[in-house]
Amino acid sequence: MIEIEVKNLYKIYNENRQNEFTALKNINLQIKSGEIVVIKGKSGSGKSTLLSILGGISKPTKGDVIIENENIAKLPDIYISNFRNEKIGFIFQSFNLINGLTTYDNVKAPLVLKKLKKQEFETKIKKALQIANIQHKSDQNVENLSGGEKQRCAIARALVMNPSIILADEPTANLDKHNSLIFIDMLKKLKKLNKTVIVATHDSLFEHLEFVNRYININDAEIIT
Repeated sequence: MIEIEVKNLYKIYNENRQNEFTALKNINLQIKSGEIVVIKGKSGSGKSTLLSILGGISKPTKGDVIIENENIAKLPDIYISNFRNEKIGFIFQSFNLINGLTTYDNVKAPLVLKKLKKQEFETKIKKALQIANIQHKSDQNVENLSGGEKQRCAIARALVMNPSIILADEPTANLDKHNSLIFIDMLKKLKKLNKTVIVATHDSLFEHLEFVNRYININDAEIIT
């Protein structure tokens, strides 16, 4: 089943101005449910911009982004925010954790606006912490975690809503090789959970991974075939 479809996508900054810049040009893409897809490209190639649009964080200048039969490029901001919260989990390069809060509270953050019973909160958080193998650090403030532990906290937070899609933008950029390999092992676990995962990276550790379904190369704002 096609879960994500991108049609004739463009992202142009400062359109019709002297400093106009095309970040994405005529992107066409289909991703099936449960696929692990790695988007490769050098810094500035457009891969992070594409991930941002797929996640509804930014809107395309033109084109369609259809996720689970919903064209999110056409959704008003309030609806895209709800859609993103329920359907998409993000793993950022800089982790984007909330300092001063524990691992547990950071993972709980996406659930705050949900009207859930206490037991439902506990069950969802516990499951996400276990999948990410960070439950033993649940009571620690995140600023006291190592880089690898912060990454696993970020993964747990991305999973707590049980989204069907996980987007990871340069997830190993701030990790050493050991923790980068741990993250790659985590991708195998996500594949077994039938998550659709899209990773944007220029890290050579992601090359030739047998469990990755497809590699997509972006260069100068275009997909290279």
